[in-house]
Amino acid sequence: MDARFNLMSTEVGAKFAKRMVNVSSVIDQSPLPKSTQELVSLRASQINGCGFCTDMHTKDAAAAGESAVRLNLVAAWREATVFTEAERAALALTEEATRLADAHHGVSDDTWAQVRKHYDDDQIATLIALVAMINAANRINVTVRTPAGSYEPGMFASMKS
Repeated sequence: MDARFNLMSTEVGAKFAKRMVNVSSVIDQSPLPKSTQELVSLRASQINGCGFCTDMHTKDAAAAGESAVRLNLVAAWREATVFTEAERAALALTEEATRLADAHHGVSDDTWAQVRKHYDDDQIATLIALVAMINAANRINVTVRTPAGSYEPGMFASMKS
C-alpha cells in the first residue's frame, strides 16, 4: 500500500506533526506508567484500523520490555489474565472514549468509577489526553493511508523541541 498523501511534505503538516510530537512529550513525562500508555495507544489503534500506529505502538512497547503475550492479547483484553485491574480500567476507558459514536452516553459510569479507583488526577488527565491524541493520530494516518511496517522505535525523537 502506498500513502495517498505525505502530510510531512507540507509546511502546515510538518508544523502540526511537530506540535503533536511535543504534546506527546507531555504524556511521556507524566506519572501514567509507560506500559499503560502503550497498551492504550495500541488498543485505540486496533479499534480504528490504523496500521501505522499499531505498528508503532507494538514496536515501542516491545522495545520498552513489554511481553509478546501481553501485546498479542490487547485486542482480547477482557478474556486475558495478563492485565492488571488498573490496565483493564484504562483499556475500557480507551474503548469507550474511542467508540463515542457507538454509544450515545460515551464513557460509562462504571468505567469511570474503575478509572477513579486506580488512577490519580494527573494520571486520569494523562489518560484522557492520550486517548484524544492517539485517536487524532489514527484518523490522520488512516485518512492518508500511511503504510505500516517501516516504523523504528525512536524515529520521531528528532522532532521534539
